[in-house]
Amino acid sequence: MHGGGFIGVEAVKQFKVGDDFGWQEPRENNTSVYSQWAGKNRFQVGDSLSFEYKNDSVFLVDKWGYYHCNTSKAIIAFNNGKSVMNLDRPGPFYFISGTFDHCKNSQRLLVEVMGLHQISQSPSSSTIAAPPETFLGPGSLPSSSAAADDSLVVSSVTFYSVFVVHVLMLYGIYCY
Repeated sequence: MHGGGFIGVEAVKQFKVGDDFGWQEPRENNTSVYSQWAGKNRFQVGDSLSFEYKNDSVFLVDKWGYYHCNTSKAIIAFNNGKSVMNLDRPGPFYFISGTFDHCKNSQRLLVEVMGLHQISQSPSSSTIAAPPETFLGPGSLPSSSAAADDSLVVSSVTFYSVFVVHVLMLYGIYCY
């Protein structure tokens, strides 16, 4: 079975799932291999995942299918030994082995995909590193060009802060 939602975005970077370990059932003492692998990589729209495996399969499923190792409502399924999945949207992607026992033994992967990078035509140091110079209280309105520069800084800082907190939470370092 091959689904259609992964067309139209050219891969920027291809990641081999599990690196040298590949896509296989983890050993009993290495059940976090795929969550650790996902945690050390940064996935963006346009990237792709390459699954390499023998006598197995890979299924893209929804969140429920991921946590219950259920392939009955798979979005995409492959069993050809080498499968490439384009990450065509931001958000979570849930992958599991089609062999129920393998999935229950942690052969599953959750990948969080971030949006596309916006590349500016002429980056300036003030929009990259400098914080807003003044606090604007209620009712204060800056000039339109200053507002554009300040909003870039604030949105960059906010995005970075959310990313850092997400990574810390992934590794269990940050708690509410």
